[in-house]
Amino acid sequence: MNITASAISLNVADPRASAKFVVDHLGFTEKMSTDGFVSLDRQDAGLNLIFLRTGLETFKPKSVAGHAGEGLLVVFVVDDIDAEYARLQAEGVPIVTPIETEEWGERYFQMSDPNGIILQLVQWV
Repeated sequence: MNITASAISLNVADPRASAKFVVDHLGFTEKMSTDGFVSLDRQDAGLNLIFLRTGLETFKPKSVAGHAGEGLLVVFVVDDIDAEYARLQAEGVPIVTPIETEEWGERYFQMSDPNGIILQLVQWV
């Protein structure tokens, strides 16, 4: 097997709102979109981030077509967690878990997008 690309696809009520959040605050770029679908990428992220409107007829399998944010963290490793934390706070991003450091060396914080998707930035120290 040769994997040539990766993506994560999330069902949300308002794909445009989630897309705008990651474009504005995390530097992603919109690659394609249509009604109920937005695909974003960022060269250094290693994956495409896709937002789908909950309830799309084309979503398969139907059994998992509900809200995808429960229990899910979208995590990105960064070089300077303190600078990112300060920048995002200054931009008014809703921080749901303030910056903290775990005993195993994970320094992180979590934020919420307009649809309740939790995004986490991490730096290993």
